[in-house]
Formats: sequence, structure tokens, C-alpha cells
Amino acid sequence: MPEKPQDARGEPHPPTRGWARFKDSPFLPAAVLVLILTAAAALFAGSYTYSMADPTPRSIPTALVGSPDQPEGRRFLDGMERALNTAVKIRSYDTAAEARTAVEEQRVFAIVDVRKAERAVVLNLSAASGASVAEVLAQAAPAVGRQTGVAVTVRDINPLQEGDPRGLAIFYVSLAAVIIGFVGAIQLSVHARALTPVERIACTALYALLGGLAIAATVDWLLGALDLPFVESWLILALTMFTSGMVFTMFNTLVGRWAMLPTWGLMVLLGNPSSGGAVSWPLLPSALGLIGRWLPPGASVNAQHTAVYFGGHQHVFPFLVLAGWAVVSCGVFWTWRHRHPGGRETRPGLGGDAGAA
Repeated sequence: MPEKPQDARGEPHPPTRGWARFKDSPFLPAAVLVLILTAAAALFAGSYTYSMADPTPRSIPTALVGSPDQPEGRRFLDGMERALNTAVKIRSYDTAAEARTAVEEQRVFAIVDVRKAERAVVLNLSAASGASVAEVLAQAAPAVGRQTGVAVTVRDINPLQEGDPRGLAIFYVSLAAVIIGFVGAIQLSVHARALTPVERIACTALYALLGGLAIAATVDWLLGALDLPFVESWLILALTMFTSGMVFTMFNTLVGRWAMLPTWGLMVLLGNPSSGGAVSWPLLPSALGLIGRWLPPGASVNAQHTAVYFGGHQHVFPFLVLAGWAVVSCGVFWTWRHRHPGGRETRPGLGGDAGAA
């Protein structure tokens, strides 16, 4: 049998002394981090797989031009609901122009026009409204037409840009802004620890402005993947990066060295999968589709998506969400700035805050 650990006098170590030595060693935080990283890996894979691996239609707002009682249109819509196992939420419009305006304002994802030739409908898709939704509808419509005996013509009235055939570029640029935003704040806390509160906020704003410019220039000017409304897209990216950076700074103020956990959970595990960038919100689990619009990643995707594809129909809500998170984060940081693990002492009369920033 193995011998029990003994002290210098040859007496066995009590179990409590072994725990005390382990607790004071670097192996305890290492063990905690191993467990946290293990759980984070599972949660990361699970959150993205749950929301994106098998997108399922749940409710698709659709415009109807013509009489809702027109037999061919009714049979086609009923067939689409059965084929997709979802509710096709019909909103009736008197004219095609009114329906098109509803698409531009992102109130509907497609237009079913039943005013055409007898026993025929036209399904006008808008890939720019949601590429994943348009793909689902385009695949189901011809089969439903054959089953119901209705001739179906499928058209894309608002296609994606040539450099972005899958509609993912906006998600990627927003993801970059979110991640670099809080990574930048982490690096400031490590390598520029002595910044005062005002200096920390100013540096966050500075790298957000420059980072947003770099992302927009790379995607538009260098790669040509998207034709951006440059200034608007740049400012959306900058606001996203600033908000993300200040969210980390807020959590760093509240929970110190563990700030990465709530930041990663909020922005990456929950925010990015529910943003609607990779999978449009009608295909997301209903709770995620609702929550995502109130989080910075979803607000960034929504604002950028509208700026790129629906210029002139921009909504104020995503900007209010981003600004709200930024203001709350700055307010929490400023109120409890003495708890932030940084800052420097300032001499009286020179301005600035004494103590931690």
C-alpha cells in the first residue's frame, strides 16, 4: 500500500493541510479554469448548433396581393403551411406597390400575388430580407404548386449583392465588431491598466472608430464583398465595437477578473446566434428571435442589414438598443469606477480621479 504523506517529523499530513496547500497554489485557479473552459466549449457548440444547425420555419410574415378568398391563392398558402409545418402570416395589400413597400420596411419576407392568370400565383421573394427564409420558400413553392395544381412562378425581387451570395457578410462584419470590441477592452485592462476612467472610455471610443473604419474599408474597398453606404456602415460598426467594449468594462467593474464569463455569455453564446445574421429570425427558436433584437449583436446586424439593403427605410430601434447598452455600461462603470481593477493615483490639482479606474 502507498505510504501516507508525512511532515518533517514523520507524522501523516492531515487532509485539511493538503487542501490548504492546494488552495494556496496556482493549481486551484488552473483547475477552475479547466472546468470553466470545458463547460464553455459545450455551451458554445450547443448554442450555435441549437439555433443554426437545423433552422425551422415558425412564422413567416407574407404579403398577399389580391383577394384572400381567391381559390388558387388559398390552396397554395394552405399547402405552404403544411409543407413548412409553420404559420404563413398573411397581410393583405390592395396593390403590388403597397406590398413592395412592406418588403422594403421589412414587415414581410415575401409577396404572394394572386391577381395573375387563372389558377396561377406569383411568389415574389426577397433574398435581401433573409436569405435563409427565401431559400426555404423557394425550395417548397414548386413542390406545393404541383401538389395543389396551382402554377407557381418564383421570382427574387430584391436579390443579394453579388459579393455576398449567401447573405452572411453582414453577420461576419458585425461578429468582428462585437468580438474585437470586447477583446480590445480586455487588452486595455491588461496592457493599459493605469488609464483613468475618462481615458479608458476615450480609448475605447478611439479604437472603435478606427476599428469600424478598418472593417468597412476591408469589406468594401479591399474585398468588394459588399457595396456599403460607407459612412453609415462605419458608424454602426464603431458604435457596435464601443458598446461591446464598454459591456466588458462594466462587467470588469462588477465582477473583476471573471468579467469574461458574462461578456462571452451575453455577446457570443446568446447574442450572436440570436442576431438573425446567419439564420433569419423567422427560422430561429421563437425565444431567441425575440431576445436577439434587444442584444447588441442583433441590433448591429439589424441596423447594418437595413443600411445595406433597405436604404431610406432605416429603423431607430437597433440604434436605441446599441446606445442603451453603451449608456448603461458607461454609467455602471463610472458609478463604481473605484472598483475597477485599474487606474492610477493622480496628484491633487491635476484633475482626474484618484484611485482605481
